[in-house]
Amino acid sequence: MRSFFMRVFFVVVVCGLACLAGTKDETKTKAEAQSYYKITLADLENKVRGGWAGQMIGVTYGAPTEFRFLQQINDQPRDWKPEELAGALDQDDLYVEMTFSDVMDRKGVDATSDDFGEAFKDSKYQLWHANLAARRALQRGIHGSMSGDPKYNLHANDIDFQIESDFIGLMTPGMPRAAQRYASRVGRVMNYGDGLYGGMFISAMYSAAYFEDDPRKVVEAGVAAIPEGSRYAKVIRDVLRWSEENPGDWKKTWHLLEEKWDGQDICPDGALMPFNIDASLNGAYVAMGLLYGHKDFEKTIDIAMRGGQDSDCNPSSAGGIVGTMIGYKAIPAKWTDPLPAIADKKFSFTNYSFNTSVEKTIERANKVVQIEGGKVEADALVIPTEKPETVKLEQFDPGKPVERISFKDARWSFHGNWHVEGESNRSNEPGAEATAKFKGTGVIVYGELIPEGGVLQIFLDGQLAGTFDAFNDDGERTEGFWGDFDLAPGEHTVKVVVGGKAYPGSKGAWVPVSELIVFQK
Repeated sequence: MRSFFMRVFFVVVVCGLACLAGTKDETKTKAEAQSYYKITLADLENKVRGGWAGQMIGVTYGAPTEFRFLQQINDQPRDWKPEELAGALDQDDLYVEMTFSDVMDRKGVDATSDDFGEAFKDSKYQLWHANLAARRALQRGIHGSMSGDPKYNLHANDIDFQIESDFIGLMTPGMPRAAQRYASRVGRVMNYGDGLYGGMFISAMYSAAYFEDDPRKVVEAGVAAIPEGSRYAKVIRDVLRWSEENPGDWKKTWHLLEEKWDGQDICPDGALMPFNIDASLNGAYVAMGLLYGHKDFEKTIDIAMRGGQDSDCNPSSAGGIVGTMIGYKAIPAKWTDPLPAIADKKFSFTNYSFNTSVEKTIERANKVVQIEGGKVEADALVIPTEKPETVKLEQFDPGKPVERISFKDARWSFHGNWHVEGESNRSNEPGAEATAKFKGTGVIVYGELIPEGGVLQIFLDGQLAGTFDAFNDDGERTEGFWGDFDLAPGEHTVKVVVGGKAYPGSKGAWVPVSELIVFQK
């Protein structure tokens, strides 16, 4: 360990005072005790290239398996072909995060959540889950600092920010506190609580990967950046413990993880379903790849992929982190040989290529280092060491999902003109009603968003809960229209009333109702 640190960086003590790395002299002032990392610009570029290349390789390695293996290990052999790497240019794992990095490049690294929200609101690519809910909220007037909040986003714990936070860790080498700060600004656009912590976890691991040679230390640095009491931190600490207890058997750890933590997804699409897009569970698969991969690039992305669920995003994150640790030059040539041919081609919906992403990341890193009190030398960065801040605990915990009540269930009653289409009952008749009774402390009204979606009102126990719409401008999606998770125990009634008018931009006034998702605390 010590030889690696001496090779990659050295500790400098200001004011001309010499001390051993890692020692502490209580007689020194805070300024005199400050230590620094130093990394050459050549090493910095090699690691940044490794991080971006690792993401691209990882996402294409896992792409054919995405959500094909639900609550099961993927034991199918994977024969990755070099020509597959070009597919990374069309992956939302990469081009969405470039929306946010572009905001920093245009407005500065201190851009606000509202700045990121404005850019996201105007994006033209297809989105899903927390990202889709956030963009819809932004387009309906919610600020970027709140569009990930559960009040407006029922996917607050989903994986979205986790897969878009890599660029933050890459621009904050050795600076986890800075990574936390930027992650909070970006992540609140689409997530909250564990969904936000997923991005902090990933970005802090990237930050540590610049100067840490041990994957376990990298994972520990990641979990140190999020609240100890969060569900996310508990999941990762379990993986750390189980990997020590079962050092040669990642599948044993996977089964322990499945038994304790799966089946609790509160995403409207995943509740009581095998599908799980929860940030913490998928983040655990990233951690497993790093812990059991032992810095072997292929082994790391393979384990992260074989855990299943969001199995292109997970090896992308794991590949980016291990790629940062070992650097681009140490990634086996079979993975990087096809990259030069596409290195100047732009990612979809962006003005960024692989090469410009590397260049801009280094420019941002230079700025952040100076903001944090370091300096840029002719051939190196001098980076002040820092510990992560204590982050305030916030959790979106609506309780345990206990039932999905289909519109076909007798507890639903429909008045007016409704017809069944696909997995929903639809109406565009003004005043048509769909009413359901349930017992629980929380509920989501679940339906479909469509280009022909109209306005609707939802009533809870006879009181207006709000006015909503079923319109989506980039295709059909299943979605929760509204939820409430602070109900008194006992029986409740939900009523959906069709407005009979189109939402602005919609091609119709249809309201598709599918289910109630019931929660119990």
